[in-house]
Amino acid sequence: MTSAETEARRALARLRRALEKAEREMEALEGALVHAEGEDFPSDTYGDAVAAIRSVLAFTDEEGRRLREKILHTGGLEPGRVRRG
Repeated sequence: MTSAETEARRALARLRRALEKAEREMEALEGALVHAEGEDFPSDTYGDAVAAIRSVLAFTDEEGRRLREKILHTGGLEPGRVRRG
């Protein structure tokens, strides 16, 4: 694995952790505001924001799979043929 591939995987992992934290923070914010605002809380807007975060999380999963397959292919291995123990 080259240093560029290593850095890409690290950056992707950092992005994923940041998105997971953002999702938790949105849930905490929503909980506090629902309690404070009651019926005035814009639940649709918050739902859209959380959906966007989850969409980017799905992107990080797919990009991680793509990078793993590329690394395996570059190393001469077929993706899907390597089993994890």
